Amino acid sequence: MNKGRLIIFSAPSGCGKGTMLKEILKCENYRCSISATTRQPREKEKNGVNYYFITREEFEQKINENAFLEYAQYCDNYYGTLISEVDDYLEKGIDVILEIEVQGALKVMAKRPDAVSVFIAPPSIKELRRRLKKRGTETDDVIEKRIAEATGEIAQRKKYDYVIVNDVLENAVSDFFTVMSAEKLKSEFSDDIIE
Repeated sequence: MNKGRLIIFSAPSGCGKGTMLKEILKCENYRCSISATTRQPREKEKNGVNYYFITREEFEQKINENAFLEYAQYCDNYYGTLISEVDDYLEKGIDVILEIEVQGALKVMAKRPDAVSVFIAPPSIKELRRRLKKRGTETDDVIEKRIAEATGEIAQRKKYDYVIVNDVLENAVSDFFTVMSAEKLKSEFSDDIIE
């Protein structure tokens, strides 16, 4: 059985990565790693489904136990990827998508150079601001903080293997599957074919 691929999937808040992932995860060979976080759940989010919502104290205990592939602080909260949420599925041949912010993604790239990294970008900062306001979940101050964070994250896009602009959802999802097909062909094409 072939081992699954580790896929790093990053995007600034409001770029539609959650909507893209819903479409991608309709394909049963993909699984999204569930991250742990210290932030409060949003409406309709469930523990163990969207995130593992834990206290700061629990998170810091897991840091001390080396239970994370990566972790970072973002907008005053911890977020992290549990090693157990990744390796068990990769061994079963399932591709695992890490939906993580840039700071964590760079740590994973350093630890797991075989990972495929994909950055989802907005069509523009103006459109990103519009999407964040449309959500209606944050104050204007928080939105501006997220825009400032997004600008810094977008500047890091060149460190990723691929950049996909999420303007039209169907096109962005199609681009993702094209990238994954190309990666699969690269890994299946071995040197002994040409010998």
